[in-house]
Amino acid sequence: MKALFTVTGRGMGGDAITALNIARALEKRGFECEFALDHSAPGILFRKRSIEWHRVRIPQAGGHAATLKNTIKAALSTLRAVYETLKLIRRTEPDVVVGVIGGGAIVGCLSARIARVPAVGILITPLDARVCTRLNRNIALPESSLFGKNYRGVESIYSPINPEITRGEPERAVERMPTDFDPEKPTIVFSSGSSLFRLMAEAAVKTAESGIDANIVTVGHPLREEYMRIIDHEGIINLGYIDWISDLYSLADLAVLSDDGVMVHEAIALQVPVVALRGVKYGRYHNMASVFPSAVIGAGNDDVVDAISRALSDSENIKAAARKYSDDVLAAADRIAGIIAEEASRRSKDG
Repeated sequence: MKALFTVTGRGMGGDAITALNIARALEKRGFECEFALDHSAPGILFRKRSIEWHRVRIPQAGGHAATLKNTIKAALSTLRAVYETLKLIRRTEPDVVVGVIGGGAIVGCLSARIARVPAVGILITPLDARVCTRLNRNIALPESSLFGKNYRGVESIYSPINPEITRGEPERAVERMPTDFDPEKPTIVFSSGSSLFRLMAEAAVKTAESGIDANIVTVGHPLREEYMRIIDHEGIINLGYIDWISDLYSLADLAVLSDDGVMVHEAIALQVPVVALRGVKYGRYHNMASVFPSAVIGAGNDDVVDAISRALSDSENIKAAARKYSDDVLAAADRIAGIIAEEASRRSKDG
């Protein structure tokens, strides 16, 4: 069987990781997986894995930060996007289409409906919830307003991660660290995903200047050049964009992450204490602390140092809380794959 993924974003962040992790679980069930990204997407994560992808138009309105102007602009672009994706579906003949987040979910699900091919939407934004729930079966990830609610045709599942995240080796991470890394100190990782946002950079600097005696490590390519100047600080180790996050997590004593998806789930799977920093990405607030009570501490930029101090001092209790969620998080990708396989088999039965 074949699954076609239509993926929003640039092919280098959480949207791409979500798609790749679901695809990995589907491939274990014997599926062939193909991917479609926007024409402008650099597709770094796919390129690193030597995965070819199709190019179609996938508009973005800005997710949870969508403005009315951007929403209208994205809606107008959707007509052409659906036309391109419909042609792709007819050419590739998938048994199921998986629309991944925002524009990727909307375009994939709309196109599949017209093509009369089963589809599953992976939802996190207000717009994908509004559109895709009228079309097909859907998965609500924790950032979605539908998560945890009893909504027909929608199942709430933790964000899919690669179970191999648990195979990281701290020794490999230490070998890659610059000379100013001190293995005798606790290590705090600051990350907002593939890109480093201003608030995360500022939180790292606050922590470095607070007197907390730790290795302060930032991860991600600065979204703007000026953010690089913010973290140009003697108390900060900047690793930039890396593809060995599993090794780094295995070394970390604490992760300060943006208050959204995949990286928080990865840390939970590894039972690493998490401080979820609110408002990092365009003011968004998903309240991961409520998704993982006692395992995640929520904080704003004004009280992040206090939250970090509390997390370090209560580390063992936070790890114990994370253990309660770890197995379900690790099983999420396979659970999603099972739902997609059910929808794909429906097409086979229908002939």
